[in-house]
Amino acid sequence: MAMLQPIDTVPAPFRPEPISQEEGGALFRAALNLFGRWGVTDEQAAVLTDMPVRTYRRWKAEGPGRISRDGLARLSNLMGIHKALRIIFQEPQRGYDWIKAPNAAFGGASALQVMIGGELTDIMRVRRYLDAERGGW
Repeated sequence: MAMLQPIDTVPAPFRPEPISQEEGGALFRAALNLFGRWGVTDEQAAVLTDMPVRTYRRWKAEGPGRISRDGLARLSNLMGIHKALRIIFQEPQRGYDWIKAPNAAFGGASALQVMIGGELTDIMRVRRYLDAERGGW
């Protein structure tokens, strides 16, 4: 007779594969397009990507250099915000305009004002809000 074996019922934690530098470059190029749609200045974009304005402008003109882990997380969250807005709003322009509109959920500040607080958590706050609004998280 076989002995019963214990079954591990705790699932392994989800650990996504790290974003590669190649993928990060694609995210950066997508963010450039997004910043244009959002009407973000180079100074604001530099805060969102956590780099000096000169570096941001050079990367914008010549392509990105090595992107830090924090930078990859910022870019990933910005794309998550874009995706959520595309799901929430039928017309893309409404989503682009939402970024700068005053929002009661942020104490009357716009999502952009929250995100340019400078911390990754500021960007994540906007993403979490949108994910909750669209019903997915």
